[in-house]
Amino acid sequence: MQTKYYDSRPVVHSHIILKPHHKKLIIGGSSLMIILLIALSVFSYMIFTKQELYNSMLNKKINDLKTETNININTLSESLIQSNKDFVKINSQLGIIHEEFTSLKASAGADFSAVIETTVTGVVTVRTDISQGTGFLISNDGYVVTNYHVVENAKAATIITSDNQNHKVSILGYNSDLDIALLRIEGNYTPLKLDNSDNVQVGEKVIAIGNPLGLQFSVSQGIVSAIHRAGPNDLNYYIQTDAALNPGNSGGPLINTDGKVIGINNFKAGNSESLGFALESNHIKEAVNEIYQKEFAENLI
Repeated sequence: MQTKYYDSRPVVHSHIILKPHHKKLIIGGSSLMIILLIALSVFSYMIFTKQELYNSMLNKKINDLKTETNININTLSESLIQSNKDFVKINSQLGIIHEEFTSLKASAGADFSAVIETTVTGVVTVRTDISQGTGFLISNDGYVVTNYHVVENAKAATIITSDNQNHKVSILGYNSDLDIALLRIEGNYTPLKLDNSDNVQVGEKVIAIGNPLGLQFSVSQGIVSAIHRAGPNDLNYYIQTDAALNPGNSGGPLINTDGKVIGINNFKAGNSESLGFALESNHIKEAVNEIYQKEFAENLI
């Protein structure tokens, strides 16, 4: 029989016993970790705040640049608009100066060369199968006025412009009382301007442009001898002039020193060379608009 032995020593449970200096190290390490975490948090916050500040400043700079750019664009646009207005104004003033210079040159000189140069391109020859006369352009799209008796009873008509080009012509209508006919040719042209015949004065210089006896674009010079003379229709609508008028001058313009039409050459008294008569420009306008309104229900000039 085996004998059992028992350990009679007391059981001792093992525990880690920290010495004081170990405790200090653990507490110190924990504190250091906390400090590091706090420092990291502060640093991260500072970085984030700095980035936010930078972004804010950048956005402000961008917005300032946008505002400045918009202001500059608006200023430039206003300057361009003003420059365009100034250009239009200057161009208009140059046109007025040119007209005044042309008028002064014609008035001061011994002849009408400046006026003739700028007006003859607006005069045309009206040739039919039975007669020949003159006309002149009153719009840039080819409307021509002449005397009705130039195209009356004609079966065919042609217009010859100052560049010696032939054009087919349409007769749009006429006023037999005022002896006015309105014609049309195709193309773009420089028309003559009608002046206010109420401002015509006796003694002022005038020229007549026409095709007397078939001599195209001939010019004669004279003065206004009288105004509001009676014509064959017993209407006091005529300017009397001593500018030479002959067969073929009918329908041509009577032009003043401003280069504007004050009448349409219509007839002369007997065989006299210095008793010509022209229908006043205000009545040309009246007759033309009456004819035009029948087709288009509006005024042409």
